[in-house]
Amino acid sequence: MTIAPLDVAAIKAQFPLLRRELNGAPLVYLDSANTSQKPQSVIDAMSTFMEQSYAPINRSAYQLAAEATDAYEGARAKVQRFINARRDREVVFTKNATESLNLVAHSWGRANLREGDVVVLTQMEHHANIVPWHMLVQEKGIQLRWVPLTADGQLDLSTLPQLLDGAKAFSFTAMSNVLGTITPVQQLCAAAHDAGAIAIVDGCQYVPHNVTDVQAWGADFLAFSSHKMVGPSGVGVLWGREALLDAMPPFLGGGNMIADVRFDGFTTAELPAKFEAGTPPIIEVVGLGAAIDFLDGIGMANIRAHEADMAAYAIATLTERFGDDIQLHGSSNTEVRGATFSFAFRDIHPHDLSQVLDQRNVCVRAGHHCAKPLMRLMGVNATARASFYLYNDEHDIDVLADALDGATDIFGF
Repeated sequence: MTIAPLDVAAIKAQFPLLRRELNGAPLVYLDSANTSQKPQSVIDAMSTFMEQSYAPINRSAYQLAAEATDAYEGARAKVQRFINARRDREVVFTKNATESLNLVAHSWGRANLREGDVVVLTQMEHHANIVPWHMLVQEKGIQLRWVPLTADGQLDLSTLPQLLDGAKAFSFTAMSNVLGTITPVQQLCAAAHDAGAIAIVDGCQYVPHNVTDVQAWGADFLAFSSHKMVGPSGVGVLWGREALLDAMPPFLGGGNMIADVRFDGFTTAELPAKFEAGTPPIIEVVGLGAAIDFLDGIGMANIRAHEADMAAYAIATLTERFGDDIQLHGSSNTEVRGATFSFAFRDIHPHDLSQVLDQRNVCVRAGHHCAKPLMRLMGVNATARASFYLYNDEHDIDVLADALDGATDIFGF
């Protein structure tokens, strides 16, 4: 596969918000791990759909409704190809990845887990892949085991066979939203199956940045969100193996997810409608389809290569400039990490630091990043986080470094 360098200036020009200036200076947006910006093509696709094609889907026979249904289902087919799923009926639209993970925990989990059954998680998980399982601990008495981390924020797999022994599910992130760690998904899925467990992948931080192939992984479920991959908020994806989805009870009840309703019960619709109760986020799904078109046009392998270069430049620039005054959490090996950096800078509180950087129009996030167990493991309450995407370049890293120098001046270091 030939890797082509990104024309970042041309890419950035397609994002209207990134052309905005505040107080006469351009924005430097470094919070894409939280949510990404949207290109004009996505904005236009949603606007055009609302202007010309909006109608309810699946329920009406008139032409406009048929066009809307085709647009909605066309986006599902794009998702199928994007993640290399076997069939588009394995692709379920939700409102976000959190709902997708909850769907698996509460539909598959309630149907298949009993008191004492084991679910294995990792210590770097987002709350969305922790809290639903804690809810089943309280409700059903299941047990949780945790894969530990190495000193540089990788998974410590030395005891994985023991942790998976007797487990029913292994649910893990493909890339940490705090450490940038890229986990060995295919290896982890194989280990789960060897132990007789299913493999559930949180792909929120991975899918927008890397080539995704659920068949090559051997995964059973994958959850991810549109808004982190240049699409709109309000729509997420759950992919699951057809046999598993077919066997699971519905998550929500109402319209669209039924084949029949009687006074004495109901029968569910076929996949994927079975898990898409009510009026879905039609406009947002159309926007997700346009986002996939945009990313496909650039090439996911090209995006990954660009971000690896960005990560290497960020590590070199920030460590050479600030030395021991900055602590970048996670590995320095760009082959096993993405371009998301949580960091501590001198003794400046992350929230204070983010406010000072904001005065330079540098947008970073500060907080626990919905990963409080990991924060406690790291011995901190919060970190600042700079996360880079396809529309960032080395200049943005230089601007970040200059802004950190400015923070040093303000706080008197």
